[in-house]
Order: sequence, then structure tokens, then C-alpha cells
Amino acid sequence: MASLFSSFLLALCLFVIPSFSSDPDPLQDFCVGDLRASPSINGFPCKSSVSASDFFFSGLRGPLNTSNPNGATVAPANVLTFPGLNTLGISMNNVELAPGGVNPPHSHPRATEAGVVIEGSVFVGFLTTNNTFFSKVINVGEMFVVPRGLVHFQWNVGKGKARLITAFNSQLPGVVVLPNTLFGSVPEIPNAVLTKTFRTDDATVNNLKSKFAV
Repeated sequence: MASLFSSFLLALCLFVIPSFSSDPDPLQDFCVGDLRASPSINGFPCKSSVSASDFFFSGLRGPLNTSNPNGATVAPANVLTFPGLNTLGISMNNVELAPGGVNPPHSHPRATEAGVVIEGSVFVGFLTTNNTFFSKVINVGEMFVVPRGLVHFQWNVGKGKARLITAFNSQLPGVVVLPNTLFGSVPEIPNAVLTKTFRTDDATVNNLKSKFAV
């Protein structure tokens, strides 16, 4: 009986413990991704030859161009832009917002997000699965966290530019930007679905689709 119980506990640990991390743990010191190859479950195959430059990245430097309808631009440092992150389970973004700019409601299906304000004042909010809204205006040096998969946004409420550095516990957290997904998908979501969902008419839906068409 004791042996059976021990076997059960061992099996439980083997199945449950890996679920606590977002990306699988690496089995080697590093595995700089070969982006020319197709990714596997745990990332890209390793490059056969690496150099010091594979472990350094300058893509988070600003300033970024925020001249767009949202007044927001994101510069990612994930495995696709910085292959040295391959299999390491971490990535970062530089987020810059013009005055009044919004990083629109979105979610990251594969990662929790933590961020710190580097410049300006930012209204950060996220929604839980029971539609509870948590939000706060945070300033330079203050942090926020958004649990994995929850819809959230950042809005510059200061008088000047705002900048955040965000970090994720995944080499490729993914992003689902709600307005782009709903009104700019290819192929399009049928109007009948959207008019029913948002209790509106075809003209409104078509107008929104025209703003997010790829």
C-alpha cells in the first residue's frame, strides 16, 4: 500500500510541477535559436555556432515613432527579434506612448506581464475573468503585474511622453489585440456575429472594419 502511495505521489509531481512554469525548463546552458528552421514545442533548434553578439540586443532603445492612430508603439525583445532568448523563458518590451496614447486592450496568452514606468504617468488596467476591473495611475519607478492571459491596457495620462519596460515569463508571449482581432481578422468575422455580439448594425461594424483592415 505504501509503495502504491509513493508511486502515486511521484506521478503527481511529474505531471503537476512542470505546469508551474510558462515555458519548459532548458536542458542546456543556452540554445541560441536558428530562426531559419521551423520552431518546435520548446522553441527553435539551436544554432551550431554562436558568438558574443548572440547574447546582446539593442532593440529596446528609443525613442520610438508613436505617430499612429493609437499614439503607441511597442518594440519587442522576444525570441523572434533576439534569438539568444530561445528556450530561456523570458522576453521584454519597450512600450512608448505619446500624450494621450493608448496601448489598446490586449492579452498575452502564454505569459504573465510585469512592467515598470521609466518616464511619465500611465493608467494601467486589467480585467479578470469575472469582469472585475483593476486599475491605477503609476509613475516613474512604479511597477504593475498582469496575470497571464487577462485583457489589459496602458494609457498615457501625463502631459508628456510615457515609456514602460515590460517583462514576460515566456520567450514568445504572444499578443491578441482585441480591436484588431475582432475587426481586422483575415478572413473577416461575419457581420452577423459582430452585430449580434455588440448589439449594433452592419453600418457600424463595416465602419469599424474599415479602420482595422490589414
